Amino acid sequence: MKMLSRLLLVFSILFLSSILEAANPSWTVFHGFKGDNISPETGLLKSWSAEGPKLIWKAEGLGDTEFPGYSSVTISDGRIFTAGNVRLGDSDQTANAFLFALDAKTGKEIWRYSNGSGWTNKGHYPGERSTPTVDGDRVYTYSAIGRLACVHAVTGQKIWDRNIQEDYVTQLPTWAFAESVIVDGDKVICWSGGVKASVVALDKMTGKTIWETPSNKEIGNYATMTIFEHDGIRIYANMNQKGLLGVRADTGEKLFFHPHETQFDIMATTPYYFNGKILVSSGYAKGTALLQLTTNDGKISLKELWSEKKFDNQHGGIIVKDGYIYGAAHRYKKGIWMCLKLEDGSIAWEHPGIGQGSIAYADGLLYCFSEKDGTVSIVKTNPEKYEEVSRFSLAEEGSGLFWAHPVICDKKLYLRHAGFLYCYNIAAD
Repeated sequence: MKMLSRLLLVFSILFLSSILEAANPSWTVFHGFKGDNISPETGLLKSWSAEGPKLIWKAEGLGDTEFPGYSSVTISDGRIFTAGNVRLGDSDQTANAFLFALDAKTGKEIWRYSNGSGWTNKGHYPGERSTPTVDGDRVYTYSAIGRLACVHAVTGQKIWDRNIQEDYVTQLPTWAFAESVIVDGDKVICWSGGVKASVVALDKMTGKTIWETPSNKEIGNYATMTIFEHDGIRIYANMNQKGLLGVRADTGEKLFFHPHETQFDIMATTPYYFNGKILVSSGYAKGTALLQLTTNDGKISLKELWSEKKFDNQHGGIIVKDGYIYGAAHRYKKGIWMCLKLEDGSIAWEHPGIGQGSIAYADGLLYCFSEKDGTVSIVKTNPEKYEEVSRFSLAEEGSGLFWAHPVICDKKLYLRHAGFLYCYNIAAD
């Protein structure tokens, strides 16, 4: 009877957990669980009025006016997490990097956690870049100057922290750290790019080092990594300042490196893996390339299948859907939107759209967000032509560029700009 009672208790807990999970849709990592910024949401509006969808709430105070910040949002268990810099006292030169937890229903602040000094270089776009990562009851936040903290999601209390820049003798990238760390199993992964290591895996519970990838002497970069399985090997891959680096997930051993250099050593677009191939893209007229991975005696080599310099995505991200690539170019015609055929890189269409910006996908539509003026458009995923359905403009509040990527979760659209976060209802009914 005791055994039966225990089994019933376990079943009840699992059942209730599944109900709670279904009642609280989540988006726990930058660009979602698969890293492709494709939302599983359906039943969404297919068009908007000129005023846009209904604004449910607006949050303020997520970053000081002088240090606006570009962190996107993650969502879990009824809470929203983002990061921003808050000025210290009356000083216009110093600020701390804060992790914020908001109530998902109201946008009201639940707690905030100070993660040390913030990035305040006014000539280099001050503010936080990384998006917090949620794993169960823990949130991981990585500051622009290299402090990684693990914080309790409910209470906002610190569990552990590490100064990655100091621990690994890491030189700050020109525009500061911007990757969002990824949790995989018992590990949290950080592409440090330091003198002591290129990639580090830390125990997600304690922050202690599990493994280190020997340094390749390259400075870390701005992209968030991707995870995939290839020929039975679990692989972490990301861009550093000179190209694409891949390492074994279990040991950190270097598996491959493929050069992909830009004029200013800036790589900020997450690589995309599918069917033994990996897609890389970067701005400054370097463009996009599709690489074939081949395994031979445990060694992995890469061969370029095609490249297209015109489609040079700087940092707004790309969407790969039904055999086509969508996104904004950088140097080509000053930020034109493009669609390429994934198989051979041929250009299907190009259109000025709303100018250079970031992109997300849900329910048959591309959500495009202009980095210059906050215009938001929805565009059909039509490889035959650019087919914009609706557009509206975000309120003229805050300062700086609109670089935080849009998030679609629980039939809501989240848009971050400077110290403001806007939550819109995009449900069809």
